[in-house]
Amino acid sequence: MGLIPKGSKLYSIIYNYCPQCHEGRFWATNNPFKNILLKDDGSSNYCKKCNLKFDLEVGFWYGAMYVSYALGVLILVISWIMVLVLFPKMKIEDEIGIISGAILLFGPLNYHLSRLIWINFFIHHKKIVNDENK
Repeated sequence: MGLIPKGSKLYSIIYNYCPQCHEGRFWATNNPFKNILLKDDGSSNYCKKCNLKFDLEVGFWYGAMYVSYALGVLILVISWIMVLVLFPKMKIEDEIGIISGAILLFGPLNYHLSRLIWINFFIHHKKIVNDENK
């Protein structure tokens, strides 16, 4: 399915798959904006293919906040550099407005990716053999 091989952590993060089986979906949809509009934020409690419980322990997702912070800083730096390169004589107030808008615009994507990155630190891919393939 492209350049990223199935079985790698990057495959799970980019294509929104369960980190253990790479078959079931981690989020209900691939669209992070749509997931936020869903009643339960679009996340599942377990994988529908391998039954992996995504909430490994109480407070597990607090670590995803640190990943989200790092992604937010990355968005800030990239948007700041783009503003400086594209509009070198812009007033600082306008720069702050554009950068703040970029952070807000990419917020749902940041939330979406930070949880996928965080769970991939702890869950490793296991190839599951189906009984049908034997």
